[in-house]
Amino acid sequence: MFSRVLSRPQPSVATDTLANRVMFGYQGWFLCPGDGSDVGGWHHWFRDNAASADKLTVDMWPDASELGLNEKYATDMVLPSGAPAELFSSYNEKTVDRHFQWMKEHGIDGVFLQRFVTALDGKEYFCFRNKVTQNVVMGAEKHGRVFALMYDISGSIGFRDTIKNDWMFLVDVLKITESPNYLRHRGRPVVAIWGLGFNHVNQTPTWAKELIDWFHSGASSHCQATVMGGVPTYWRTLTNDSRPDAEYADVYRSFDVISPWTVGRYRDNVGADLHRLSLTAPDLAYTSAYGIDYMPVIWPGFSWHNLQRGTSPLNDIPRRGGEFYWRQAYNSISAGAKMLYVAMFDECDEGTAMFKLACGQADLPVGAQLVPLDIEGHGVPSDWYLQLGGKTGKMLRGEIPLSRDLP
Repeated sequence: MFSRVLSRPQPSVATDTLANRVMFGYQGWFLCPGDGSDVGGWHHWFRDNAASADKLTVDMWPDASELGLNEKYATDMVLPSGAPAELFSSYNEKTVDRHFQWMKEHGIDGVFLQRFVTALDGKEYFCFRNKVTQNVVMGAEKHGRVFALMYDISGSIGFRDTIKNDWMFLVDVLKITESPNYLRHRGRPVVAIWGLGFNHVNQTPTWAKELIDWFHSGASSHCQATVMGGVPTYWRTLTNDSRPDAEYADVYRSFDVISPWTVGRYRDNVGADLHRLSLTAPDLAYTSAYGIDYMPVIWPGFSWHNLQRGTSPLNDIPRRGGEFYWRQAYNSISAGAKMLYVAMFDECDEGTAMFKLACGQADLPVGAQLVPLDIEGHGVPSDWYLQLGGKTGKMLRGEIPLSRDLP
């Protein structure tokens, strides 16, 4: 069961507001054989539980050079040097602690921990997600970062009651909101729900609105929360990726914070600039008029070649050495955004990971099709995107000048 820390250090990052915060998404879904999890096997690294190049489901390879011997799990592959190609497990609390240490070292405020509703039914996965939650709480408390929960309803049908019951479990049993590092906003703990309103998700406006209202007033007072919505890009116009139901306009307006998903919605700086003009700026004006906070999503690039079994190009949306990410950060802040969501800290499957990554071919397993940081000729260090994440927070808070140019 969840263990409590009797004497906790005070958070270095203020925990009472989302304003002036740059929050990263944290998947925490990687498993390896021998890591102690009851799930067992390779999870989110390979398919068919075979740790070979042709079974990879990730497009980016983590930099494991700093991990201790008890944090590394050998695959069936080798590096060009002949050394074993090794990976990490999110079940290992030492590795999650290390991730939060990196956040502290680079000035990153904290994370939204993803909690996938479809993974809460089976006992093994439920225990796995609870262990990762425990790891995140301890890492955040030790290194003075903030964290909050984000429910992802992708693929879920009966998400409403599942989320209610799970949130009460997290509050009453795991007691996560008692952590001094749990993020609050508008006087309450923050809970994010990702997926309401997307046109590919089978849900009714009535169900969606009832869930948000439950967090606001229907739940017991100690379970009530400020609700952030991870919503479709075109939520405001009820078009494209949003369900067209007119009632969804009321659903979106019931969120305390709106965070439209943008990954893959544009491919270069020109597209990012157009997005600022046609969506970010009008969205900010709309949310301001209704008293809703607005949290744009920015991301470094995209690639899911292996996850899609080779049907999608490798390095599909190039990072351009960080220029693509930085333009989005600049655009959002210059448009008036006061908070940002970065997708993602550790998302290797879709190539949006921001943590320490393999720099070049010498750091990648032999025979694997993967995206090193120098794939476009940009020689940057493995922590480059953590550096940019920290500088994004400084630019948001006015600690460095607002600049369109990459630092």
